[in-house]
This record gives sequence, structure tokens and C-alpha cells, in this order.
Amino acid sequence: MRMLFGTDGIRGVAGDPPLDAATVFAVGAALGQQLKAQHAKLQVVIGQDTRESSWWIAESLTRGLDSAGVTAQSAGVITTPAVAFLARGGFAAGVVISASHNPWMDNGIKIFGHDGYKLSDELEEKLEGDIFALLHGQSAPPLAAAQVSEKSGPVEGDPRLLRDYVAWLASKIEGTSLRGLRALVDCANGAASPVAHEVFRACGLHAEFSCDSPTGRNINENCGAMHPKYVAEHVAGRGGEFDLGITFDGDADRALFSDRQGRVVNGDAVLLLAARDMKQRGRLRGDTVVATTMSNMGLEVALARSGIRMLRAPVGDKYVLEEMKKTGATLGGEQSGHIIFRDIDATTGDGLLTSLRVMEVMARSGQPLHELVADLKVYPQTIKNVRVKEKKPFADFPAVAGVIDAAEKELQGSGRVVVRYSGTEALARVMVEAESEDTMRRITDQIASAIERTLGI
Repeated sequence: MRMLFGTDGIRGVAGDPPLDAATVFAVGAALGQQLKAQHAKLQVVIGQDTRESSWWIAESLTRGLDSAGVTAQSAGVITTPAVAFLARGGFAAGVVISASHNPWMDNGIKIFGHDGYKLSDELEEKLEGDIFALLHGQSAPPLAAAQVSEKSGPVEGDPRLLRDYVAWLASKIEGTSLRGLRALVDCANGAASPVAHEVFRACGLHAEFSCDSPTGRNINENCGAMHPKYVAEHVAGRGGEFDLGITFDGDADRALFSDRQGRVVNGDAVLLLAARDMKQRGRLRGDTVVATTMSNMGLEVALARSGIRMLRAPVGDKYVLEEMKKTGATLGGEQSGHIIFRDIDATTGDGLLTSLRVMEVMARSGQPLHELVADLKVYPQTIKNVRVKEKKPFADFPAVAGVIDAAEKELQGSGRVVVRYSGTEALARVMVEAESEDTMRRITDQIASAIERTLGI
């Protein structure tokens, strides 16, 4: 069982274990030692978001890599999917310093292999063993070299790396002009801030940008993918000036949208419009879409009407991708906005690519966003988070398991219950869908209360 890595890398409060300088150094050293045994070219590309801690974390990681004889090349502030793309360009691995949608005090480390894919659970578990061996003094190098200044400032990235990524994205717009579309874009004061301008300019898109002035502490603050209504309300308030709103999270590996009327369009709706478009163009292999346990039943019903089946994977875009690779599916994603397009050479969710694909469908069809997803009838759904002191199986606690079992029996055929632990925080997430909103809320409260009484802090 992995202790450092969650569903999306290592994450925590910057400066505290496992994101203290010594542990981060050990991560770099352990990764470097593994790469040295596998690759001839020993260079890693590192990118980061705009948090003030990203700079010293990147420096600690770089020192760890260097101690193992591996060099790092900085891409500066750049998106997570950009690093995944760059890793395939001759690097042994790619590393992103980011905590995605989390507040500025948090940070994280995501690792991509030389093929642009996130590491498997098995590789992460092996890497953990090496990290702990270093931390416990079982092998060199000495961790004293980990000490860095937490006041270290930004390091300029190689501008050629960003240019390569922008050119790759622009090349994915296939014969469809986006010049007639107008978008209001929320960069979350994160990694998209310097990147989105370049991408949309290269694609000839008329865009107005907001939340693109990072300070190191304002990433995701009342903006970004956790606050999609920010852009939605501004789009609605501008009286038809924009065709859509686009909202990125802190590292821009996902995107949410709003239509002209200011209604939020989430990842489920994006999967629906993309699946139909890809099927029409013969690019939806097996007429199959991979979603997750969190995707709404309404998506499954709408896809079925178009002759498309939906498979469910565990939450986490890496698990969606694993199911896609196993089944050969060319489209998958999450309600939260991670969308993976395998009809092209994408290896992870990419918010900028997703936004271009959505606008491409709008331009090609001549339909506004709200019409493309008008028949998606969403079952009432809610998610309630309960902070827990430990993450033990719910089945081990009869008081919790009994309530969940009773809820599943009550909703059989007319709703769903998904209760799981967060992969990145000490939270239990209770998701309930039901035809009746009153039923949904009652069952959610019953399960959440049982968890809080039994496992809550």
C-alpha cells in the first residue's frame, strides 16, 4: 500500500512532511537512481505552478536528482499536461510541482515517465521504498544537501519548451477555424496564466483573460475550477459578448465551461458532446466512453440514446487512462473536467486541449454550447465531504456499512451511492444520486453522519 503517493502524486502542506526539503530531496534522489538504471539519457524536465513554494521544492528536487547523476531542465511555470508532452521529447522523465486545485499553502509532486504517462501504482510503490530507504539512512547521498532557502525566487524556464507545446496544441485543430468564437478565460492565477495566452493566440481565438496575475498566494482563490460560477456569472452579465466561458484549475490539466446563459458545463457534458462528434467522424473506437464512478447517470442515459456505451473506472484520470488503454477506447474523462483524447497522441488530461476540442465542435457544428448538451438530463447529485482521522475500509465498521447497504437497496435502479476516500486529503467523500432531491439529501446526510460518528475527527 502506497503511503506517499495518492491518486495524483504526492501532495501536502508545503514545508511539512512529505513536502519538507529533506523528503523532496529524497524523492529526487530516488527517482534519479531509478532512472539511471533504466535510461541512457539522464535528463528530467521540471515544470511548476505559481505557488510561492514551487520554486524551493523544484530546487530541492533538482538537488536530489543531481546527487544521483541526473540533470534537470526547467520549463518554468507551465501546465501539467505540457510537462507530460515534453517528457516524450527525449527526457527520461517529467516532474510537475503543483497541488492542482488546492489552496496556495499546499503543493505536490507529479511524475511522468519518458512516454508521457503517469507512473503506475506499482512503480510509485517501488519509488516509495527507495525514498524511505534514503530518509532512514540506509543509503547515500546525505540529506544535508537538501537544505534550500524557502525564499528562493523564480527560475526562468527554457522558452523553447513552451513554444514546442504551444505548436503541438495548435496543430491539433484540424481544418476548423476558431476565429469567430469569443471566450472569457479564467486562468485560476495558476500555471495557465502564461500559457493560455500563447495557445489561444496561436489558434487565432478571440479571448479575454481573467485571474491571470499570480502572486504566489492567490492561486485558485475564489477562481478556477473550484469556482466555475465566477466565469459563468461574468459571461452571463456581459450580454452575449462571449460564446462561452473557460475555467482552468491550478495546473490546467482540466477545464470546466459555461454557456452564454451562464450555466456551468462540467466534464460529463463535455464527454457527451465530444463522444457524439467523434462517433460521427469515425474516431470513437468501439463506440465507447470511459467515465468514472462519479459521472452522473444522466450521462450514461444520454450516451446510450446515441448508441454509445459508458464504462466506469475508479476516480482519478490515471485510472480512466488505464481503462482506456485496456479497452482501446479513444475518449474518457471525469466529471471534474479531466478529459483524455486518445484519437490523438495525448497521454493525460489537458484543460487547454479540452477547451480547443470543445470550441472545435462548436465551430464545426455551428451550434452554441447549450444546444450541444441540451438533452443531458442530470440526476440530482450531491457530494458531501467528511474529515476523517484514518482511512480504514468502510466495511470494517458495521455502523457505516449498514447505512450504505440500506441506501443502495433503496435506490436500486433509480440512483447511485458512491462512498470513497479522497486520494489527496483526509476526507471521506459521500456522493448520492437520486430521482428526488429530497431523497438524495436525506441519504447523503444519513451516510455522512454515520461516517462522522465512527471515523470523524
